[in-house]
Amino acid sequence: MNIKKAEFVISNTNPANCPQDGRPEYAFIGRSNVGKSSLINMLTGKKGLAMTSSTPGKTQLINHFLINDEWYLVDLPGYGYAQRGKQGRETIRAIINAYLDGREALTCLFLLLDCRHEPQKIDLEFIDQLGASGIPFAIVFTKADKISQSKLKENMEKYKTQLMETWEELPPVFAASSERKTGKEEILNYIDEINRMVRNCAFGK
Repeated sequence: MNIKKAEFVISNTNPANCPQDGRPEYAFIGRSNVGKSSLINMLTGKKGLAMTSSTPGKTQLINHFLINDEWYLVDLPGYGYAQRGKQGRETIRAIINAYLDGREALTCLFLLLDCRHEPQKIDLEFIDQLGASGIPFAIVFTKADKISQSKLKENMEKYKTQLMETWEELPPVFAASSERKTGKEEILNYIDEINRMVRNCAFGK
């Protein structure tokens, strides 16, 4: 898939105010400072589309971007940022859960994990939440340029091994580097494949 057009549409905290035109949505989420904004900019080829910051927890809204006039890329707030304080974390959690639980247009959620770290409890709990809610998702290991390929493979296998303890089937897994622009083709082709299936179902093919 080639992204020829990517434009910001709306930011808000209430899923009821999200676009209601029925286009499929692909949301991106992860812990604060996982490299979400950089990945979104890399995927769309627009450097300033999603605002990047050295300060974790910058994204606090549901941000919709219309891609090729066909589908929405949704930038969700990061979870687990300790310095927000308990009330701040609860507010963000409520925004995230309201979107995940009530957004029919959500077609796939991309969960971003920093490949440099071994399985984290907060991420594993979030994955279990997705499973319990029946939300289709894929995992993207970010910052793949920061470690060796052997260490990357080792950390990814640790996650897979841990998940296999409770999951019968693993979700799709990608590795990406915003710096080297790796993983872009694989992720966009996966989205394109799902969009084709959605269109075929809509037309009864």
